[in-house]
Amino acid sequence: MFTELKGPHADALNDALGRIGFRRSQTVAYRPSCLDCTACVSVRVVAGEFQPSSTQKRELKRNADLIVTACRPWSTNEQFELLQRYLGARHPGGGMAAMDDVDFADMVEHTPVTSFVYEYREPSADGVTPGRLVGACLTDRQGDGLSMIYSFYDPDHAQRSGLGNYIILDHIVRAEREALPYVYLGYWVEGSARMQYKVRYRPLERLGRIGWERLSAAEQDSLIANAASRRRNDVPLPTGSGKDGVPGGQEQYQLFD
Repeated sequence: MFTELKGPHADALNDALGRIGFRRSQTVAYRPSCLDCTACVSVRVVAGEFQPSSTQKRELKRNADLIVTACRPWSTNEQFELLQRYLGARHPGGGMAAMDDVDFADMVEHTPVTSFVYEYREPSADGVTPGRLVGACLTDRQGDGLSMIYSFYDPDHAQRSGLGNYIILDHIVRAEREALPYVYLGYWVEGSARMQYKVRYRPLERLGRIGWERLSAAEQDSLIANAASRRRNDVPLPTGSGKDGVPGGQEQYQLFD
């Protein structure tokens, strides 16, 4: 299901659709609607009640020196080069691997709603010039939260592990600071190895047939334990899986990862 976002009320429409599970891709809001399948589940973190784990606390502390800037949605060569390194290491052969700089500009700049590119930079030596870009996230600011559209980061930074998790944590902290109730993480598919990181953020809500419902502590404990077990046992992804578990060649670059 999809509809075009345009005109003076695009932000309000995007807000309303976001609350019922739609996601944005450039000027279109869409939601999977598959016969006899409800595997794609919208999830969001309750920012004001967020409870970081000990690992998440360490990631916040480890990357606390990063300088975060909310930039207007305008693509840069620096961002595109970082994206290419990220895709080459994390999603080789995926649908986005063939993106060129024009495709990237379309992803970032074609937005009819309030959007930002959050840049994550290391401090510079002189404290004046911009430091090294190590992460970025295209984000929509909705009336009830921040919707993370797409994030990418330096995949081979020896001194900064967990950059992807830190970008999510920073959005949660930022939403709470701005009195925004939620951080929308996009779709989650239970059992999809590429999407299990989303269950690590507490408390988490998912959208069901009767509306948003909070995962119980016990259920979330079980999901986190299962995800950890898959990592320890190095369970492979299904053949042909692309970003976020979508079959290779059919993935959409707007899906948040």
